[in-house]
Parts: sequence; structure tokens; C-alpha cells
Amino acid sequence: MTQKPNTPYTPTKLNRRNPVPSDIEIAQEAEFKPIAKVAEELGLLPDEYALYGKHIAKVSLSVLERLADVPDGKYIDVTAITPTPLGEGKTTTTVGLSQALGAHLGKRVITAIRQPSQGPTFGIKGGAAGGGYSQVIPMEDFNLHLTGDIHAITAANNLIAAAVETRMYHESYQSDEALFNRLCPPEEDGQRSFGISMVGRLRNLGIDKTDPNELTEEERRRFVRLNIDRNTLTWRRATDTNDRLLRKITVGQGSAEKGFDFETSFYISVASELMAVLALATSLADMRERIGRIVLALDTDGNPVTVEDVGVAGAATVLMKDTLMPNLMQTLEGTPVFVHAGPFANIAHGNSSVMADMIGLKLADYVITESGFGSDMGMEKFFDIKCRYSGNIPDVVVMVATVRALKMHGGGPKVVAGAPLAPEYVKENLELLEAGLENLMAHIEIANQYGVSVVVAINRFHTDTDAELELVKKACLDSGMVVDAVVTNHWEEGGAGALELGKAVIKAAERENDFRFLYPLDLPIKEKIETIAQKVYGAEGVDYSPEAEKQIEEYTRLGYDNVPICMAKTHLSLSHDPALKGRPTGYRIPIRSVNASIGAGFLYPLLGTMSTMPGLPTRPAYYDIDIDLESGRILGLS
Repeated sequence: MTQKPNTPYTPTKLNRRNPVPSDIEIAQEAEFKPIAKVAEELGLLPDEYALYGKHIAKVSLSVLERLADVPDGKYIDVTAITPTPLGEGKTTTTVGLSQALGAHLGKRVITAIRQPSQGPTFGIKGGAAGGGYSQVIPMEDFNLHLTGDIHAITAANNLIAAAVETRMYHESYQSDEALFNRLCPPEEDGQRSFGISMVGRLRNLGIDKTDPNELTEEERRRFVRLNIDRNTLTWRRATDTNDRLLRKITVGQGSAEKGFDFETSFYISVASELMAVLALATSLADMRERIGRIVLALDTDGNPVTVEDVGVAGAATVLMKDTLMPNLMQTLEGTPVFVHAGPFANIAHGNSSVMADMIGLKLADYVITESGFGSDMGMEKFFDIKCRYSGNIPDVVVMVATVRALKMHGGGPKVVAGAPLAPEYVKENLELLEAGLENLMAHIEIANQYGVSVVVAINRFHTDTDAELELVKKACLDSGMVVDAVVTNHWEEGGAGALELGKAVIKAAERENDFRFLYPLDLPIKEKIETIAQKVYGAEGVDYSPEAEKQIEEYTRLGYDNVPICMAKTHLSLSHDPALKGRPTGYRIPIRSVNASIGAGFLYPLLGTMSTMPGLPTRPAYYDIDIDLESGRILGLS
């Protein structure tokens, strides 16, 4: 059996200061290892990665072939309780834990996290590289273009939009014969040929012919005319910018397109189904197949029209082929990081890529990944969607909790991004904190349903008192539902502040798990939705709108009922209502509509109004971002 690489890591010494400077100051003062050194210590061969400058590389998928016989390392998911709008430091904890394991406890570890969209980076949330002395560097590249993966997805997405709308346009005024002559023009000898990607259209129609001259008149008609019902067209254009005025637009206003105008919209690039496809693909062939089966609309007979039917699946794959290679970076303490894919955490599954995890599990003893939002959101989707498609079995859940969030769930005042915290959050208040513990217990119970060991990471803020932290820790241990509960201070101390968390994770990873999915795929759509609503959210039941009822019936007819469910709801409550804090009971989940991401491989019910194009606030983050013209340093990125 091939052995797992064992080249020792060379930790990078932190240049810690007190008080802790801004994230960008820390990142710009950091010592870097050449990324080739990071790759070498990770066990990659020189021909298994491509350099993008001195500090970033893309990793070839060929490493999976070389290490196919190597046993997988331990698989750790970092999740959280229901957060405040400020976030609870989940990425910071992910990075701090990795630094503790790799730079202090001598373990081979890889961090695997999502690439952030430029929408929130320039909007209100800022970047997502971690914080304090637990960050991914270079922070500027991480939060901006990186290696261009999101731009490639944007290009492929918009090519598909142009392709399907152009096909509709040409079909609107050309005869079957004219369309056939243009799609399969005759050569000098009178022979015709299909385009490489057009063969997929014939397969979808059940026509087993490769020579256009052999098609019957009826087969020609079926081949050339998609007959798209414009009212069912769901594919939109994308841009990686928050722009509320693109939520509804009208296209086709040019003089040559007179009479072909219609309403459409944009979504932010990370909400494109192509991003979810990238995150779940297990090979280039799998990505090509997934892109091809994306459903764009229905035809006038109610049959699905796919990217393959439009003939653009191959071209879209070409635009995205390099995106399948994970991006290699490093933490402040020199441990390796895979930054790869960034699917929207509401309407998609909100996890980094299967590919990064597959490679990481062959190279390292521990892969520390992070799922979006709380356990009711990203972790549930991590288990029931991502792990189902990858076949990778998780070993430990790290549940991040903060005193601040627990006080909010105990009835504390509203927490608003950009506004000062109320006194209840900066002064000791054990009564409020104890009342909010029910939210943490609910999240631990959710993880326990999957049969995975849980370690609670109590992320310490400077306003927390020892009595408050001890109260949370004692409640966790007394519950009997966790392996351990540990107070961490990795934001201020880096990996040294997460040593006890690292030791607890090592201990938990050695325990026997009884991992199980929440539901089998062959359950009817409604039963899968209701299982999640009741077992994860704690709802009494589910109510479906007439539109949702019709969509469920349609998806069942089309054979789309044997896929996982990706619930799209608020992350600010265990329920569908962001105002319901703590552990809501006695409510029912409303399903407004159900949508299909057949290429990605899931259905996503909407539990409320979900915007796929965020807007900019009155004072966006870009007000603070500039460049020092003398040094070339980026200023104000957070």
C-alpha cells in the first residue's frame, strides 16, 4: 500500500502584537513560506501543482491517482450555533484549530474552506480569511480574484444564458430546414456533421445516429427545434458584485431584437448552479456530465431542456476546466490550506469542494473543513448532500459557540452589524446566557442524530468573563452529548490559543462513530422535506403553497424525486423566521416554492423570500478600500 506523505511541516513563527492589530495589518506583516515549500511539505510532487505567483498554486487532480491506495485521514467539520449577524468566528476557529494541530501538535493537517465572493467583500460583511492571528494568507488575494475561479464560472454561466436565449431567438423566425442547414451546414461533398456537443442533444432525444444525413424529417425537426416555453426559463446571467438594480431587468431592447424582449434578472455568481456543480464534482468527467444535465427550462410539451440540449455543455466545461483544481495557500503559521469553490450557503449547500477534501484526505492525517452558517444549515447539507456524493465519512463535528450569540438567544437586544453592542453583551449576565443555552443544546442534538462525535469550541471574546465561559462549558459537559467543550483564544494567540481544542479533536477522532444520513434518497420529496423540518429545525410540520405542490408533482413526474433536499432558509434562526431566537417550538414551516438544481444534484425548497442578488448598504465596505500608491499595498480590506 502506498504510504501517506510524511514530510514534516516547518511552522512559521507568529509576530504577535498586543493590542491585536487589524486583520490586514497582521496579514501584511506576516512571514510567508514560498508556496512551493508548502507544496513540498504537503507531499506534492513538482508536476502536481502549478504556481500562481510566489504564494498561491493550483493542485492537479493527478495526485488522487498516485495516492489512490493511501488510507484517508480524519475528516473534521467545523460548524456553529445559530449566529448573530456579526458571525461567531467559525472560519477563525477552523484556521486556529489547523494551526494548533499542524504548527504545535505535530500533526499533518490541511484546512479546506470556501473562496469568498467579492459581493460581501465590497458590501457589508467583508472578507472571509479568518481573523486576528488565525488567518489564511495572502489575505488580499484570498478575498479578491485568487486564481480567477469565480470569474470563470461567471463566464460559463453567461455563455449558457446567451446560448439558450439566442436559440430561442433563432427558432422564433427560422424554419426547420433553415435551422438544420445552419446547425449542420453541408460540406463541399454534400456531407454534414454535428458539432461535438450537439451529439448530446441526440442522446437526450433517444436518437442513436451520428450522421445528420441519416436523420428522418421528424428526427430533424425534433433535433433543431427545442420549443422552449419562455415562461419556464429559469437560467439567469451572473456577476460577482452586489447590485440590487439587477434583481429584475428587461433584455432584448435592441432594434434587431424588436418583439423579443422579456423580463429576466441577474444572480450573484456564487449563486449560480455552476458553482454548486464545481463544489460537488468528483472528476472532470463528472463535472462535464453535471453541467450537461442542468435544466434551463421546459419545452412546450413539458419536457426538460438542458445545457446539453442547447449544445453548450462542452464549451462551458472548457471555460471551467481549471476551476476543478483546488487553490493551495497557507495559514499565518505556515500550515497548508485548500481554498476551493464558494457555493451560496442559502440556496446551495454552502460548503467548499469535494475535490479539495478528497485530495486533502490522501495527503494529511486531518482535514479541517467548514460548513456555512449553523448546524441546521451548512452542516446538515454537508452530511446529507456533500458526504453523500463524495462518499467521505466525517469523524468529528466542532461546534463553535460564543457567549455573545447565546445571550442573544436568551432574549438579549437585537444585534445589528455596524452598530455598537448593547451593554448586555459586554458585561457579565449569567441569567441571559443561561437562557440562551437551549440554542446550543439544540445544535448539539442535531449533530448527534448523525452519529458523529461533537466537540464544542467556545470562542472567547475579550468581553467574556471567566464565569460566563465556565457556565457554557459546564452545560455542555453535563449534557452528556459531547466529547469535550473547550474555551479557545486563537484570534489573539493563533494556534497556541486552540491547543486544548486540538487535543480534544484528536481524542474525539479516535472514537468509533455510527454515521448515518438523515433520510434515504428514495423517500418521496415531501417526506424528505418534512424529515428535515421536524428533526433538524424542530418544527411541528410543513405547509406547502399551491405553487410548491405543483412543482413537487412536476419534479416527481420528471424523475427528479431521488435527489437530496437543500433547504433554503434564514441562517439567523433554527426556524424559517429570523426573529425566532433560541429554540423555537410550536410552529410550522411554510414552503413557498421548490426549485431544481439537477446538475448539482438537489432540489431546494424556499422557506421564505431568498434573494440571490444581494444589495449594497448605504455605506459599503468599498468606502474603506484603496491602494497606497507608493508601496502598492492594499488598504482597508477586512
